[in-house]
Amino acid sequence: MVGLLIGLAALGGGFVATRDFVRRRLRFVDAVQRPAAPLLAGLAATAIALPVAALPLVTVWTAAAFGVGVAGGVASGRRPPRLPPGD
Repeated sequence: MVGLLIGLAALGGGFVATRDFVRRRLRFVDAVQRPAAPLLAGLAATAIALPVAALPLVTVWTAAAFGVGVAGGVASGRRPPRLPPGD
């Protein structure tokens, strides 16, 4: 049960922190607007969190949940696509 709570905290924390970071710091960066940006950020976050999975209460699924949270935060923090002029 404790492992599930740690996984939920990793998912939620990764989502909220990443969404706020993307909104504040990366709002003018064009690379964040690419469709692959959330996937790449989620994979990178999972790869960085995997060594933490050696701890007793943290598992590989917790690292994966953190990666999913980061990917969702990047996707949620991006600005919506702009319509071409005249539409």
